[in-house]
Amino acid sequence: MQKIHLDCKNCDAKSISFLSYCNEVEFDLVSSAKSCSHYKKGQSIFYEDNIPMGIYCLSKGSIKLTRSNKDGKEQIIRFAREGEFLGYRALIADEPLVATATCIEDTVCCFIPKTVFLDLVEKNTQINKHMLKSLCHDLGIADERIQSLAQKSVRERLAETLLFLQKTFQHESITDENLISVSLPREDIANIVGTATETVIRLLSEFRTDKLIDMEGKKIRILNRAALERISHASV
Repeated sequence: MQKIHLDCKNCDAKSISFLSYCNEVEFDLVSSAKSCSHYKKGQSIFYEDNIPMGIYCLSKGSIKLTRSNKDGKEQIIRFAREGEFLGYRALIADEPLVATATCIEDTVCCFIPKTVFLDLVEKNTQINKHMLKSLCHDLGIADERIQSLAQKSVRERLAETLLFLQKTFQHESITDENLISVSLPREDIANIVGTATETVIRLLSEFRTDKLIDMEGKKIRILNRAALERISHASV
């Protein structure tokens, strides 16, 4: 982790985060109170069960949020990209963090102290509404995840996961919109799908044989989106 300086007014992520609702005074308040750091791939930003002391805004990069079971095995809950903010649910609920945030690529993250954030939520109605909307959105995603695990086969869930990853990690700078631009280990993909790594490797090979996808090392390119969509909705 390396401390850096980042001006909120010049941050590319502010247009898609709650900072876009801040006025000039609030921008100055956040800028003076926050601290920013550069994290290398594989480093963790915060850990589950810790008490949140503020929220984290991703200015650049991507992370995975994981939880551990009693045996220490990790389960990927979701991913986050630039412009997203983390830790706010636990902070608002006054509860420990429920996940560990680990960088899956080099990441720049800013920390906003608890008192500053809660003051913004209390006094700025637009930020308050935005946080409520974000909480409802996250709850909806969790409900869909539960339904998928309960009702869909592994093949269907893998097709769904590939489409989800392509959409989540789609960069404007990437000309090939069918490429899943992030390199994830097969273990992580299996973690998301909820199956064994060997099963994911076998199914990916089948998808490739059927010309649904192509693989370049750890990166995956979607060749037949319509077919993957049909497979992913087979049980719906």
